[in-house]
Amino acid sequence: MNRIHYDPDRLREVFHRQPIATLPELKAAMGTEVDLTVFRKLAALDYTTSYSHRGAYYTLNSVARYDAQGLWSHQDVHFSRYGTLLETAAELTSRAPAGYFTEELEAVVQVPAKDALRQLVERGRLQRRPSPDRYLYGAAERARWQEQWAARQAQSDELPAEIALFYGLLDEQQRRLFAGLESLQHGHGGDRRMAELLGLDAATVARGRRELLAGEVLRERIRREGGGRKPVEKKRPK
Repeated sequence: MNRIHYDPDRLREVFHRQPIATLPELKAAMGTEVDLTVFRKLAALDYTTSYSHRGAYYTLNSVARYDAQGLWSHQDVHFSRYGTLLETAAELTSRAPAGYFTEELEAVVQVPAKDALRQLVERGRLQRRPSPDRYLYGAAERARWQEQWAARQAQSDELPAEIALFYGLLDEQQRRLFAGLESLQHGHGGDRRMAELLGLDAATVARGRRELLAGEVLRERIRREGGGRKPVEKKRPK
């Protein structure tokens, strides 16, 4: 039996005529009823699917004109260089200078994003915090999250912008000590107040305050010796 050869150039011709296409349109161009046949040929063309419309539209990355945030829309169909809505929400929220409220991210991606944000928090890929009556979403990495939280507080006039900028330049120990110093200035309730402003745990602020008062400042290390993750011991094959 002769094997039917499907020419991938037929798919290129489709995207030259129109920027996006559905699977039925691509199958018609290839002359096949088999989805897998189209996907095999698409794989060699560096394609992507829409994160809107349940991924029903396809385009080539060479066709898409992504903006600075990695997004591109054709009519009401939306694509991302990061792929799915989940991956797009994770990337954009982690990079956002002050994190995102749900409606802010939705204004950027132009589709509902609440469920995607919830899933990312559940999977530990993002974190969130009430601010004050809705959730602010930000990066899972702690230092980045603290920068985003401080920047958001500066936007709301809770934290002076110059303080937020300065805070973003500090390392882990310096942030803790700065929070402790500011807590001393606020007196009773200062630990909780600074924790809210800077996105820290109150216990971290209290630790910074105690270290300052006791003079326990490590001048050449961010963590105490032995702190942080334990090194993974490499196992030698026997």
